[in-house]
Amino acid sequence: MPLEIVLITGMSGSGKSVALHALEDAGYYCVDNLPPELLASFVALEHAHHGNRVAIAIDARSATGLPQLPAQLALLRNQGAVVQSLFLDASTGTLVRRFSETRRRHPLSSDELQQGRGALVQTIEWERELLADLREQSQVIDTSSIRPSQLQSYVKSLLTVPQGQMTLVFQSFGFKHGIPVDCDYLFDVRMLPNPYYDTELRPFSGKDAPVQAFLRQQPEVLEMQQQIAQFFEHWLPLLEQNHRSYVTVAIGCTGGRHRSVFLVEQLAAHFGKEWPTLTRHRELDARTAAAEI
Repeated sequence: MPLEIVLITGMSGSGKSVALHALEDAGYYCVDNLPPELLASFVALEHAHHGNRVAIAIDARSATGLPQLPAQLALLRNQGAVVQSLFLDASTGTLVRRFSETRRRHPLSSDELQQGRGALVQTIEWERELLADLREQSQVIDTSSIRPSQLQSYVKSLLTVPQGQMTLVFQSFGFKHGIPVDCDYLFDVRMLPNPYYDTELRPFSGKDAPVQAFLRQQPEVLEMQQQIAQFFEHWLPLLEQNHRSYVTVAIGCTGGRHRSVFLVEQLAAHFGKEWPTLTRHRELDARTAAAEI
């Protein structure tokens, strides 16, 4: 049985501990803040003790060892390990708010540096620079507008995707709740006919039959769906040749409840016949998570 390794990296305050808890629940042996220099030896030791599923969190506190990490991951893959790299991100404003609410000091802040807002923003941007290369090689999850239970669900869903083939992630969102920072492609569909203005359709979502029937009757909606599909039918083979592991497509309407949800569902069904495909509905998932509390 091949060794399965999930590497969790990302911005401080973005939810790496939450992601590790999800992986621990899924049966992974989890280690937080492992120095990159110890990665290979730790994996070898754990595998020798019959551990086949390992999750490791590495962040900017190990800045001096980060440049070695891509080469170490490549070596592990060459040795037969299945390696998934997840990068948790969030907007700078969200990270500032989280540090302020918890009264935590950013781990990269020096003792001499006052932890005012300006200094904190400067530290966060420095951390982004340190982690930029790792972000480019990872599946990015934007935690700015999602609850911890949503993040746990997203992480667990990624574990179900077969490795070795590029995975498509289609995500709906509402512009009024902010633009996701984890997308490779973003489509704005706010110009399309809006079911929200029909009082009978307003309570439903784009996953429900009444809204879907309404949107299928709109020529503009079908044209948008066809054009997005044609774009990716043309470019996905080239993206795969470029050794992409994930492609995240975000589709946004005003509230993230009707039009964007419908198009995500339709596109995922279309491309799911050929590619491993995941769907996320940021605003709908948030409502579900809130209802479960």
